[in-house]
Amino acid sequence: VELRESGGGLVQAGGSLTLSCAVVHTTGGRHAMGWFRQAPGKEREFVAAISWNGVDVDIADSVKGRFTISRTNDKKTIYLQMNQLRSEDTAMYWCHADVGLAHMHLGNGAWGRGTQVTVSS
Repeated sequence: VELRESGGGLVQAGGSLTLSCAVVHTTGGRHAMGWFRQAPGKEREFVAAISWNGVDVDIADSVKGRFTISRTNDKKTIYLQMNQLRSEDTAMYWCHADVGLAHMHLGNGAWGRGTQVTVSS
């Protein structure tokens, strides 16, 4: 699976930003998709994921209530709507795809190249 992210940028604290991740190439399969992030000096952390059919989602506690994840009906694109952004949300965000929602936390699937999100306080 080849993934391409877009939508990162600079935003003020309290603002909103939407990240997109599109499947640009796949050999098939029904993949769950989601997002990880890594801030400078910190470990990579899981943010959110959505099942292939878009029914089930998994959201990290650190962003629950502020971030939502969704998927298009053709299953090829996911979105991460980020609201009430905080300076601690500043990180590189990577799109990730794996064979199922339960596998997403392992981080063993396909990765995009990442998109930077910077929240100014």
